[in-house]
Amino acid sequence: MKLGIVGLPNVGKSTLFNSLTKAGAESANYPFCTIDPNVGVVTVPDERLNVLGEMYHTKKIIPAAIEFVDIAGLVKGASKGEGLGNQFLANIREVDAIVHVVRCFENSNIVHVDGSINPLRDIETINLELIFSDLEILERRISKVSKVARNDKSAAKELALLNKIKAHLEDGKLAKTFEEADDEEEQAWLESYNLLTYKPVIYAANVSEDDLADDAANNEGVQAVREYAKGEQSEVFVVCAEIEAEISELDDDEKKMFLEDLGLKESGLEKLIKASYKLLGLISYLTAGEPEVRAWTITEGTKAP
Repeated sequence: MKLGIVGLPNVGKSTLFNSLTKAGAESANYPFCTIDPNVGVVTVPDERLNVLGEMYHTKKIIPAAIEFVDIAGLVKGASKGEGLGNQFLANIREVDAIVHVVRCFENSNIVHVDGSINPLRDIETINLELIFSDLEILERRISKVSKVARNDKSAAKELALLNKIKAHLEDGKLAKTFEEADDEEEQAWLESYNLLTYKPVIYAANVSEDDLADDAANNEGVQAVREYAKGEQSEVFVVCAEIEAEISELDDDEKKMFLEDLGLKESGLEKLIKASYKLLGLISYLTAGEPEVRAWTITEGTKAP
């Protein structure tokens, strides 16, 4: 599984990536400090693996893994090449799902690119750039299919679908809310275009430490993000990137005590893993024996071999 971590500059994106992967990606109060995508692999915590390892006296334990890609900060106009937009958009196409870090905290020392904290505005800013990029993809495909559509029924059918999707996006809607694919063939075409706004999204509501214990129940920005996500069937989890950075430096026992002191049952990483598995319809499938105990990430409902 490959997740792309995105967000506007100075929302805590790289700080969260650093804490999740301990990769030490440069983090600074500067919009484009993450110039190249940083990649880190995180193992999925699963206590069952150690239990099975003891039962089978196994020689090797291999947990499931998630690959995280920290993608350069995005600004308005990215689809037209502003900031590091083109690079951002190319890298994000490769991921299975998008983790969108949204700033839901106040801090006068960390300047927001738009001068104020407004989570929904930030979400719309990035979504609009993704829509513009998807429209370019569709226009190129329309140009190609149009050349043969007059004498090819299948191409004519695809062209009609492309134009419907294009109109949908031009209305400011995301591809994943498009419901006019008439049959399996059209649905397969839609999926094959690899549109950015068709990808599943998990919103990471980045809050201050004070909002962690009650899961940001009184944070209006987080509540707005939750309502927005509900409308597009996305997942949301609350995290404090600064706290995650502290947790990442602790051993397991210290981490457990630290979380208990904060009134938390799980870390942000554990929340993210649960949200991503749920959103993508995945489960862990375990195999065990003396040579190795291994966790495999598979689609829920997959039949055992």
